[in-house]
Amino acid sequence: MNRSKAAANDRSKEAGPAGEVGETGVDFLQLDAAEAPPGGLTDWLARRLREAVADGLLPAGTRLPASRVLAAELGVSRGVVTDAYRRLAEAGQLAGRGRGGTVVVALPPAAVPTEVPSALSAAVPARPAPALFRDDPDPEVFDHLRATPARIDLTPGVPDLAAFPRAAWLRAERAVLDGLAAADLGYGDVRGTPALRQAVAHWLARNRGIRADPEEVLVVAGTAQSLALLGRAFGRMGITEVAVEDPGSLGARQHLAHWLAATPPVPVDAEGIRVDALRATGAPAVLLTPAHQYPTGVVLGGERRRELLRWAGEGGLVVEDDYDAEHRYDRPPVPALRAELPDRVCYAGSTSKLLAPALRTGWLLVPPPLRAAVLDAKRFADLGNPVLPQLVLARLMESGELERHLRLLRRRHRRRRDAMIAAVRTHLPAATVHGAAAGLHLMLTLPEQLGCSDVELATAALARGVKVQPLSWHARLPFPPGLVLGYAAGPPGDIAEGIAVLGELVRRASAGRNSGARPAPA
Repeated sequence: MNRSKAAANDRSKEAGPAGEVGETGVDFLQLDAAEAPPGGLTDWLARRLREAVADGLLPAGTRLPASRVLAAELGVSRGVVTDAYRRLAEAGQLAGRGRGGTVVVALPPAAVPTEVPSALSAAVPARPAPALFRDDPDPEVFDHLRATPARIDLTPGVPDLAAFPRAAWLRAERAVLDGLAAADLGYGDVRGTPALRQAVAHWLARNRGIRADPEEVLVVAGTAQSLALLGRAFGRMGITEVAVEDPGSLGARQHLAHWLAATPPVPVDAEGIRVDALRATGAPAVLLTPAHQYPTGVVLGGERRRELLRWAGEGGLVVEDDYDAEHRYDRPPVPALRAELPDRVCYAGSTSKLLAPALRTGWLLVPPPLRAAVLDAKRFADLGNPVLPQLVLARLMESGELERHLRLLRRRHRRRRDAMIAAVRTHLPAATVHGAAAGLHLMLTLPEQLGCSDVELATAALARGVKVQPLSWHARLPFPPGLVLGYAAGPPGDIAEGIAVLGELVRRASAGRNSGARPAPA
């Protein structure tokens, strides 16, 4: 009997009750049971699935076809598919999720290539960390960081996504759709829907002390787009550099640097940005996070604030990123700079920390001389944000649902912040905590004699399944090593476990230094 006849006979034995064989080949991985050796259908299918996982054709999180469906398409018995799935599950590559089906949980080998510093290697399992953390991160680093799975994610900037008010959003969406005219489904105003611009103006008046006419509000796709639009508008005005806080947000700096020639660093101290150093740069504009400086958590002090406003009144431009302003726990609210000097302050806010980054919705207020250039930049970028989410958000804002949601978030975030501080005191007693009174993250500075860089520490932590950001990413001027840790997205138990891992790594690094071991470079 030749090979093809033997394979056909084998399939007929392993086929369903009717003995039927389906079409040759299926779309899923281009599988064709005719390729299987005689009597080896299960081995063949398991091997093909392993290869697909290893090659990245089935990345982590992929849901596989139901065994019944795949068996019918291949023309084999269901037992062949279930046995193949079972073998990969026992190897840790697949997992059954009940009604969620069978899901790929293993990573392709290409995702895990580099070394871990020798001072930390004893604390790290055999699986090395991804080649992600470097001293000079490129613009794609945050994409890679978000895509890299970890058991415990303590990266900053992520809100409690599980707290998204789904029921309130659905009610608002139904109400919007019920009252929507057909004409409302056409292209909207580039500036944003009138309903949302009015709702934002009311929100800013109530919560940030900013008086703004709805005509001044530009709806944008988050703070990232605000920086992009301002970068283009500044270029048209001949402004080629914008000073930035140091330490300050690496991501914000990268966005500005894409459009501008220079982003000179200005040191931040316990009172906020040093205005004397800002003057010394000669930069005509500066990007600030005055309500909760990123990443230090410092609030711009009263005298420093007056000094900055004098600088702006003399011709300087301020870009105010109102970062984390709503999330405060142990201090009173801080008024926005825009409320005091609207003619010299560009104000950017968003829903990313209030609701979810996935909404890609924010707002931008700019002084009159910049409005035409910024509006042109928005028009040629995307013709305006999607209309339906704007109308739903406007309803949440005007109904009071968003304030209720914010009160809920503050309670949840406070508990998680307290859990992180308690864990740091227990497991990282030598670390100094900064910025605990507000926000969604803490900044830790570590002793200079740590024994490794914060980049090496973040690399070793990721190899242990804990994702963090090294403080040195956000600083170009000399600054102590440290970490920036988000606490909003995970439960207190995960937070405590992640900090315990960091504490173990720091102890081992310090012990390695004291014993004379020299850490390997990251």
